Amino acid sequence: MMAKAARKKAKTKAAKKKSVKRAAGRKAAAKPKAAKRKSARNSAAGAKPKRSSAPKARKAAGSPKATAGKTVAPKPKRAKASAPRSSSKAGPASEANPVKAPLSRPRLGKKGKRVVLYPEAAFGPALNCVGVAQQLRQMGHDPVFVCDKGFKSVFEGYGFEEKLVDMSGGMPDEEAARFWSDFIAQHLPHFKLSPIEQIPTYVVPVWEMIVDTAINSHEMLLAHLQSLKPDVVCVDNVILFPAIKMIGKPWIRIISCSENEVADPDIPPHLSGCGENDKACFHAFESEFLKQVKPAHDRFNKFLAKVGHPAYELGEFFETSPYMNLLLYPKHLRFKRRHELDPKRFQYLDGCVRDEGQYAVPKFAANEGKPLIYVSFGSLGAADVDLYKRMLTLFGKLPYRFLMNVGDYIDQYRDVPGNVHLEKWYPQPAVIPHVDLFIHHGGNNSFNEALYFGKPAIIMPYCWDGLDNATRIQDTGFGAKLPRYAWSDEQFAATIRRLLGDSAMKLRLEACARYMQSQKGPEKAARLIAQVTERPGMAEGLS
Repeated sequence: MMAKAARKKAKTKAAKKKSVKRAAGRKAAAKPKAAKRKSARNSAAGAKPKRSSAPKARKAAGSPKATAGKTVAPKPKRAKASAPRSSSKAGPASEANPVKAPLSRPRLGKKGKRVVLYPEAAFGPALNCVGVAQQLRQMGHDPVFVCDKGFKSVFEGYGFEEKLVDMSGGMPDEEAARFWSDFIAQHLPHFKLSPIEQIPTYVVPVWEMIVDTAINSHEMLLAHLQSLKPDVVCVDNVILFPAIKMIGKPWIRIISCSENEVADPDIPPHLSGCGENDKACFHAFESEFLKQVKPAHDRFNKFLAKVGHPAYELGEFFETSPYMNLLLYPKHLRFKRRHELDPKRFQYLDGCVRDEGQYAVPKFAANEGKPLIYVSFGSLGAADVDLYKRMLTLFGKLPYRFLMNVGDYIDQYRDVPGNVHLEKWYPQPAVIPHVDLFIHHGGNNSFNEALYFGKPAIIMPYCWDGLDNATRIQDTGFGAKLPRYAWSDEQFAATIRRLLGDSAMKLRLEACARYMQSQKGPEKAARLIAQVTERPGMAEGLS
């Protein structure tokens, strides 16, 4: 018996040795092929085979004085957005901007955690989550994105694994990809209305479709979460996806809209655009919103009951997490709340700026050396071509240089002035350090990134949280609010001139930027996420 056991042990040992040898041989054989493919991709992109390291890229992108020799992160594929919260649009993949192959799932060490990030299918929250995921990966964790099928390859473009869900209920891919840009184009006349007038014409139709996304994606999302077995789920959205609570793991809510998404009696209602002290505006907006949104809310509660979740009160579509809630809003512009948020469950990140490498400012045919102004109305705002053309006519007469993000509508522009440079997409966090002024729509990425780099902003809002952010930046003296349509050339030019020459505002912006950069938002978020997996609900000692 002992001899037989010895022979069996020797045979098993030999088999294992042979198996390891074969595996090593396959790995060695795969290396030349992988190197060949990498070389081909670099050649097609016109890039040097050797690139700077990721940690150095992160360090350079986080400072206005980024070092030379950096590459810009690839432009992910265009995708549909699921609500108008985006700030900087990811451009299409191409030979010049290849999508990186996704990283293989790492073998986690004892301290490594699997983190599922589930952002809304809009570029604002999606790219916020990229910044957090970059830090999680650097810390040795395994971030995996679950996203709408219309966002396929966006996160792979940054080297992350993706799992797809269908938020559109079976809509063909091409139709789904252009759904929200078409939706925005159809609603352009409604953006001339006041926030309260937009409730029945725009806000409620958007909520109807957001409810659809929660219902349509439920089964696929639940299946992905059960398969991935995450240690924690991070969701950046305005509506509950019950699957995140059904798997029995800690979950974190990321609030990338304005902080008034977490309500308080003393701060303006979300989406209202009210001033901090305009209580009459508060009550009028809230009353009309609750009346108009009730059918969508009733339908959502019916879905919640079907999956065994208790109903929400009228007007509520998402609760705060009992584990941790991360808000991006900067300290210098925060509202004074009647009910302070408990730091054990609520932490401010002061922005969440991702790494996009370094940007080289192009040469201009006119006004070279004059102040540089960046103009972007986000991934959906570029549909407003007539407004952009009106602005172009004015910009050509002004003594400045302009970078304008015009999205997929770039072919509709002719006779562009020599002091204006148009692009379908800009690596926004890499561009803003170079500019003197940022004109944008008030999306929370643009709002925070301008402040993070200490740049004055003119906000020309058209919907959603842009209405709140535009009012807030004017009320706090960190920029100006300008009507999106009801402006004159003289008014627009005077506003630019005033902000560029406001030395007191410049000092306030510099102080705000120093503080925001010192907080290292993505790093703080990653640290808190990891901490929740170890001690759910415990955030003592972190400010």
